[in-house]
Amino acid sequence: MTARLRTYLLAGIVVTAPIGITIYLAVLFVEFVDGQMRGLVPAEYDPIRYLPFDIPGLGVLALLLMLLVVGFFAAGLIGRMVFRLGESLIDRVPVVRSVYGALKQIFETVFADSSSSFREVVLVEYPRRGLWAVGFITGRTRGEVRERIDRDLVNVFLPTTPNPTSGFLLFVPRDDLVHLDMSVEEGIKMVISAGIVTPPRAATRDADEVSPTAGS
Repeated sequence: MTARLRTYLLAGIVVTAPIGITIYLAVLFVEFVDGQMRGLVPAEYDPIRYLPFDIPGLGVLALLLMLLVVGFFAAGLIGRMVFRLGESLIDRVPVVRSVYGALKQIFETVFADSSSSFREVVLVEYPRRGLWAVGFITGRTRGEVRERIDRDLVNVFLPTTPNPTSGFLLFVPRDDLVHLDMSVEEGIKMVISAGIVTPPRAATRDADEVSPTAGS
């Protein structure tokens, strides 16, 4: 009976913990954005002055509208000229230009629909032969690195566990990579969970390999 109750308790934690933590983080995010945006809204236009209750999410909605307006303005001719002028001013500041350039390139790579970066999961032998790690192709190696090595190299981002935002940049020969069928999202989940969360296709294949009837 004790073992069964323990199993039920663990099953309840596994089911409710991800939902509860997700809701908690979502509430924190909404409250944070609402608090920040409320300071930008004039007092006479703040709905809390006219309503007997607070409406959560108005700050998030205002932020989305602001981003849409900025995006619409940036897509126009005048907007492009203004942002180009702003970037030329940033390029004159030694430290700020490096940070801004790196962040801009990262966001353009992640959000660009036409980009092929971070679209394929691969296995790479790292840190030595016989050990394999999950990596993400970020593009084809070009420039001085490609000229000096003179091989068909691929840029591979090797994330760390459980924080996939940090990692290593590897220049790997294309022939040394093992291409996987899993999606980028599945690969990231696998890295974050330290291999606990396995994509369904790989899990099914592993179950077939260890099945008693697999060798019959």
